[in-house]
Amino acid sequence: MDAGDGQVDGAVGDQRGASAREVLASVWPGVLLVLVGVAGFALLLDAVREQDDLWRLDDPLLAWMVAHRTPVVTGVLTVVTTVSGPFVLPVLVAVGCVVWARRTGTWWEPGLLAGAMVLATLVSTVLKAAIARPRPPDVSMVVAGVERSFSFPSGHTIGAATLVLVGGYLVWHRHHDARVLAVWAVASVLVIGSVALSRLYLGYHFLTDVLAGLSLAVAVLGVVVAVSRVHLVVARRAGPGTMEESR
Repeated sequence: MDAGDGQVDGAVGDQRGASAREVLASVWPGVLLVLVGVAGFALLLDAVREQDDLWRLDDPLLAWMVAHRTPVVTGVLTVVTTVSGPFVLPVLVAVGCVVWARRTGTWWEPGLLAGAMVLATLVSTVLKAAIARPRPPDVSMVVAGVERSFSFPSGHTIGAATLVLVGGYLVWHRHHDARVLAVWAVASVLVIGSVALSRLYLGYHFLTDVLAGLSLAVAVLGVVVAVSRVHLVVARRAGPGTMEESR
């Protein structure tokens, strides 16, 4: 091998090294979110198993909710919990992703959102079965016996939280607009808060259940953040045309 070949190989090696460093530097926000979400879930699971910390609020808060129900609030929150449930929400997400893809001309962001929702559902289903925490007693539920799956984490909460956190991030990541960021923050608080409240108020979950669902949604958001940022780095290095297609 002559000197020219050595220089070429060295340049290729430097380029690969720079690319790897750039990818690693891009994923840290996503990794941080995953760690925060997993840590929050682990702390809540430990509280439930050890029956301490936030677990101590589960029964008193549930009892307070049951004692302060009104027909109007019960009706409104029943609609909220139905829309965010496993039968209605997937249909809304599927339709929304198709409309989003047709309007933007790309399946990248809608595909990421759909993938995040699938991931959230799988994680919730597996953990529910593995942890096997019973639901609150039937007497606490607005409709006794309607919820037969296990309680920890809340599937409604992780689904709704994943939808608004990931959907909002993907829109903001494309536009980087302060107004989009503000709307995302407000929508996240309103949607996650209303769905979590509906699960507590209607007697289908404990406080630790809904907080665990939110923690897992933050971890799913972290996965999406990491994937989207790596995709952007790869698109930039591939050239302007590829970057436009990726957006």
